Amino acid sequence: MADQINTLEDLGAVAGVETAVEAPREPVRDALGRAYATGKRKDAVARVWIKPGSGKVTVNGKPQNEYFARPVLQMILAQPFGITNTVGQFDVVATVKGGGLSGQAGAVKHGVSKALQLYDPSLRGALKAAGFLTRDSRVVERKKYGKAKARRSFQFSKR
Repeated sequence: MADQINTLEDLGAVAGVETAVEAPREPVRDALGRAYATGKRKDAVARVWIKPGSGKVTVNGKPQNEYFARPVLQMILAQPFGITNTVGQFDVVATVKGGGLSGQAGAVKHGVSKALQLYDPSLRGALKAAGFLTRDSRVVERKKYGKAKARRSFQFSKR
């Protein structure tokens, strides 16, 4: 083989094997330039839209620091932007239902991560490595009959 093999296609052609090359991901945006994604955590479901802006986060019509008063919950929402080095570059509008505040913060984080990846596919690697694109599937176990809670038995009495 006097010719040099430059690409995978050339290697496949020489070996007689077809290689499947993935097409690069395309950004998914609506007519207003926003990316939309749904995030879930426990019983909470968040609908999230992101668009280029000044970093304003609105959850259910309220500013982020008013809706999620605890600093820990605000930190959870900021994680996807910190990982991708896009702090202050996107405005976020989210509506979230179900669950408690902790689950809702996790749902918004999941939605923001998915929307960032749809807006700019080059951010997918960092978000995937941090585990932000994976839905945390842990939910509350249901109560069983004959039990006080899901697993706890009623108090035993010998007499």
